[in-house]
Amino acid sequence: MTTPTARPPRTTRFYLLCLAIGLAAGLLSGLFGVGGGTVIVPLLVLLLRFDQRLAAGTSLAAIVPTAMVGVISYAVTGSVAWIPALILAAGAVVGAQVGTWLLPKVPVTVLRWGFVGFLAVVIVMLFIVIPSRDAELVLSVGVGIGLAALGLVTGVLAGLLGVGGGVVVVPVLMIVFGTSDLIAKGTSLLMMIPTALSGTIGNVRRRNVDLLAAVLIGAAACTTTALGAWIATLVDPLVGNVLFAAFLAFIAVQMALKAVRGRAR
Repeated sequence: MTTPTARPPRTTRFYLLCLAIGLAAGLLSGLFGVGGGTVIVPLLVLLLRFDQRLAAGTSLAAIVPTAMVGVISYAVTGSVAWIPALILAAGAVVGAQVGTWLLPKVPVTVLRWGFVGFLAVVIVMLFIVIPSRDAELVLSVGVGIGLAALGLVTGVLAGLLGVGGGVVVVPVLMIVFGTSDLIAKGTSLLMMIPTALSGTIGNVRRRNVDLLAAVLIGAAACTTTALGAWIATLVDPLVGNVLFAAFLAFIAVQMALKAVRGRAR
């Protein structure tokens, strides 16, 4: 049986910080179509001294309601590709299992640097490929196979590096599949729901979730996710790409620092 990780004391500071983290994560989730884990996990570790594993499990649980609100917000404007999202999710669920199996066998530092390189290419492409708001994701056999492969790769990276799906799926849907930025974000959020639910069930069994923190963060995030999605519809696609590139640069720096620290050890 897994030994439960120590939880931080339930002080006023704990409640306020959980709510503040949720508000920030929800806004970014709605704006960029990501789960918000790239914000939640480091803030839980830094501000509330969460263990890395507990922070990741808590973040994944908080993502479930956040992604649901985000999907509804994007669906209102017709910016969700439902069947492609399910194909992505199926691939991601399988890929996550492969990733966790590979984790002890593959040098994570090398993978981290590889992912930083991938993000650097994506950031450059975001300034070259500007998505059209009228572009849709038309499903065909080839596209379906491509989506399944994308979901699989996304899941593997999630299992190996703890990287949320939106960071990979959103730019690839725009750059490779030619979808609009809004459809990419809405579809990404829908893909996350079954993936996050599956992971959360396993984490709860292993006691790797602080349920109170997850509820507080998730509830707070739900109040700002719709605002982020609304802002995404207002900004010009080029401006949206620039903002997303800045967000990816932040993640790339985080990943590079982890790679440097891992090598130092």
